Amino acid sequence: MDRSKIIAIITGVISLILAVAYLLLVTVLDFRGEMLPAPQSQLPVSMPIQQLGTTNPTWPALRIYPRLSPK
Repeated sequence: MDRSKIIAIITGVISLILAVAYLLLVTVLDFRGEMLPAPQSQLPVSMPIQQLGTTNPTWPALRIYPRLSPK
């Protein structure tokens, strides 16, 4: 056999092994059950972020155009 044919066969075997391993990994992960998000009520919230969420800041109005002064 040529060297290129041997390399092609080895590459094909490695590819098949990776494909089967991937399918087995996906199957194992799928058997774990439904994925549920973490409960939001039990996550710790740092104090500055909590203060930002509870305050009601009043921001000054943004002026896009400069104020026109009467001449």
